[in-house]
Amino acid sequence: MNNRRFARTAGWLALPCLVVAGLLAWYVTREPASPFEQEHATRFDPALVSRGEYVARLSDCVACHSLAGKAPFAGGLEMATPLGAIHATNITPDRDHGIGRYSLADFDRAVRHGVAPGGRRLYPAMPYPSYVKLSDDDVKALYAFFMRGVQPANQANIPSDIPWPLNMRWPIALWNGVFAPTAPYAVNPGQDALWNRGAYIVQGPGHCGSCHTPRGLAFNEKALDQSGAPFLAGALLDGWYAPSLRQDPNTGLGRWSEAQIVQFLKTGRNQHAVVYGSMTEAFNNSTQFMADDDLAAIARYLKSLPGDPQRDGAPWQYQVADTRQDIPGAHTYATRCASCHGLDGKGQPEWMPPLAGATSALARESASAVNITLNGSQRVVAAGLPDAYRMPAFREQLSDQEIAQVLTYVRSTWGNHGDAVDAQAVGKLRGHTDPASSSPIILHMR
Repeated sequence: MNNRRFARTAGWLALPCLVVAGLLAWYVTREPASPFEQEHATRFDPALVSRGEYVARLSDCVACHSLAGKAPFAGGLEMATPLGAIHATNITPDRDHGIGRYSLADFDRAVRHGVAPGGRRLYPAMPYPSYVKLSDDDVKALYAFFMRGVQPANQANIPSDIPWPLNMRWPIALWNGVFAPTAPYAVNPGQDALWNRGAYIVQGPGHCGSCHTPRGLAFNEKALDQSGAPFLAGALLDGWYAPSLRQDPNTGLGRWSEAQIVQFLKTGRNQHAVVYGSMTEAFNNSTQFMADDDLAAIARYLKSLPGDPQRDGAPWQYQVADTRQDIPGAHTYATRCASCHGLDGKGQPEWMPPLAGATSALARESASAVNITLNGSQRVVAAGLPDAYRMPAFREQLSDQEIAQVLTYVRSTWGNHGDAVDAQAVGKLRGHTDPASSSPIILHMR
């Protein structure tokens, strides 16, 4: 009797389980709809290809899909994840290793939804949660550029190092269902055209939130637009702290004018800072190529994002430093740093950035300060000309303790109020980072 009852109960449970399993299988293997299903473009107007090149600049596609000394967009860049290393793919029009067989609809699904042909899910290291906001016209232009403005590269893709079963892709569909939006950018009728253009670039092709927005436990951006308080509020990523782009006076852009934001994105420097870390690559291949109107739009949008006084604290004010050399780190600063950044910490704007009031000296996270001190800065190339001044690497000249002391000195002098730096934190980054290359990736598209 009990066996028959158990079999009957199991039978009733099997049906809904099969239904759920079927629905799950359908959901994780389905391909999102594309507005380009019936379009089969084979010829492209030169103006559309040129427009696509500009969209590729806005989107900074080269940052992940190109390596120095390799063919443009042939992939290969290694990206660390909590599960293992993945490598950027070949996105040239090569038909064997690249995207040469992609239709416009295939391309659209990959770029805006993270789904490659056959339903294969892309890892969200590809910023499709931002690219989904690209307009249809920009997607068509981008496709035209990659199909006709990029040379095919016969370079095979590198498999990921993520072990089974963690490398199964179907759970990404569930991640997308929770964290990835599905609609293009919608114009905010309460704002003018300049603000909306800036919001479109920052949220969409510029994917600024990929670095500057803090991540959740599922490695999701905590907000994807200004409706979420953490949006662009600063985040730690890959050994760098990407600062707030909101109106935070200490760790953000609160002391920057719109004109200074434009200058920074156009020339790589202003009176407050010089690009370094991951932002150097974004500048070298993306922001300096943007139209002045678009840079002005970005600045207008960023200046509209309020800061958080509770998070950022009292605004920084300059204070004259104690000149005693017996303070830990003071002697190292005087002998190693002051020739460029000044004994007063004010630097030599706009070439040697100030450390007094620098975001890296005010943020709680010290990763950027440690990283650039250990490994130096990458070459900044503006308007085709490499800069004459680079932050040198001190990993061979200074011990972990010496670096910790000099950075603690910088972060507690001239009114700076960043936390002290621990030698163990320096040692950890020393083991996981490499010196910056003096030969940056500079892509001359055509």
